Amino acid sequence: MRKERRQPDHSLAKALHADANGQTTIGPETVHRVQSANGITVLVRPNPSAPVAVLEGCLRAGSVDEVAQKAGLASFTASLVSRGSAHYDFDRYNEAVESVGASVSVSGGSHVTSFGSESLVEDFPLIVEILADVLRRPTFPPEHVERVRGQWLVRLQEREQSTRSVSYRRFNKMIYGDHPYGLPTSGYIETIEEISRDDVVDFHRKKYQPNQAIVVVSGDVEPQDVVALLDCHFGDWEVGEMPPAPASSIPPVARVDGIKRKDVAMPGKVQTDVVIGCLAVARSDPDYYAVQVANNIMGQFGMMGRLGENVRERQGLAYYSYSAVDADIGVGPWVAFAGVNPQNVDQAIDSILQEFERMGREPVSDEELADSIANMTGTLPLRLETNDGVASILLNMEWYGLGLDYLQTYRERIRAIAKEDVQRVAAEYLRADAYTLVTAGPGNNGS
Repeated sequence: MRKERRQPDHSLAKALHADANGQTTIGPETVHRVQSANGITVLVRPNPSAPVAVLEGCLRAGSVDEVAQKAGLASFTASLVSRGSAHYDFDRYNEAVESVGASVSVSGGSHVTSFGSESLVEDFPLIVEILADVLRRPTFPPEHVERVRGQWLVRLQEREQSTRSVSYRRFNKMIYGDHPYGLPTSGYIETIEEISRDDVVDFHRKKYQPNQAIVVVSGDVEPQDVVALLDCHFGDWEVGEMPPAPASSIPPVARVDGIKRKDVAMPGKVQTDVVIGCLAVARSDPDYYAVQVANNIMGQFGMMGRLGENVRERQGLAYYSYSAVDADIGVGPWVAFAGVNPQNVDQAIDSILQEFERMGREPVSDEELADSIANMTGTLPLRLETNDGVASILLNMEWYGLGLDYLQTYRERIRAIAKEDVQRVAAEYLRADAYTLVTAGPGNNGS
C-alpha cells in the first residue's frame, strides 16, 4: 500500500545532483546511519526544503515465513495491526492520524512487513508514537479480524475475475512450484478463510521483532533528534530469536528445462492476458545490471522498448506489451506481458519469442544501448525529487546491502554495460526454447 505521491520537490532535486559530474550527493557524507542496541538500523537524510518528515521501514516478517496452508498470513496480520493497539483503539487511531493530516501504513510482502508514515515535522513525534504502538502492541480485536477478513475475501474474489491477475499468479505458481515465491502474498480465498485470530497473534509474537529491522527518515529533521525519538519508542523493544540471513531463509529454485504452458479459460472475457518468461537473477547477482539494461531495451524504454514497438505498434497485436525483471533476495523472473485480442494470442506469443531470440542472437545497436543507458541514468534524479522517494531508495539500499555509496556509483555501473553484456545475458536468461507461458482469457483450454 503506497502513499500518495506529492508534487516534486525541485529544491531537493537540485541539491541531490548539484555535483559538477552529475553525481548525487546522497552518500556516506550526507546520510546518518546508526544501529540500536536491539538491532534496528536507522538511516536519516536531512532535507530542510520542506517542513515534512517521511519515514519508511521494514521488519523481517513476510510470506516466506508462512506455511502454504496459511498463505496470506503475513499480509493479513499487517492489515490488522492498526485496527487496535494498547493505547489507540481503531477510532482513536484514525482520529489522531487524520486530525494532523498525516498518513500511516503497514503492509506485508515476501520477505518483510513494510511500514511508513508521512507528516508535518511538528507532528512527527506523535506519528512515531502511534506507529510504535501499532507495530509493537496490537490487540487484534476479534470483530475487526472478521471485518477485515470479509473485505479481504471480496478483494480476492475480484482478483479471480481479472485476466491480468490470474495469468501472472498462475505463471508464478508454474515457474516456482512449491517454492515460497510461488504463493501470492495476499493468499487464497481458502487460506484466508482458515486463518484464525490465534494464528495472527502467534505470527505477530514470533515475527514482529526489532532484530534486523530498518527505519529510514527523510525530511526537515536533525539526525540526533530522530535517533533519540526512535530510541524512546523502540529502544526497549525486546530482542527475539535471531532470524536467519535473508538469503538462507528461502530454498533454491531450479530453472525450467523446456517449455511449460498453461491456458486458463475465463468465459465472458474480451481480452487475453499473456505472461511469458524465465527465471533470471537475484538482486545480488553480478549480472543484475546487465539484465536491467537488456530489459530496458526489450520492454521499457520509450514506447515499451522492442516489445512495444514491434508487438503493439508495428503489428497491432496487443493493447499493451512490455517486460520486467523481478529480482529479489532469491532468483526472480524476467517476464514479458501482453494484453491481446483472443484471436491474436498465438501470433503475439510468436512475436515475443522472436524478440527473445533476436536479442540473444545479435548485438543491440549502438543507438539502442546509448538511449537505454541515458534513460536509466537520467531518470534516477526523478526518483529522488520527493522525501518519500529518497526514503524508499535508502531503504532498498540498506535491505539489499548495496552500501551508502550506491547512488554515487550507479551511473558508472550502468554505463559500464556493453553490447556484449546485453547479448550474453539475453541468451542465458531469456530463452526462446525454455520458458514458462500462461494465458488467461476467453476460448482458452485449461482451468
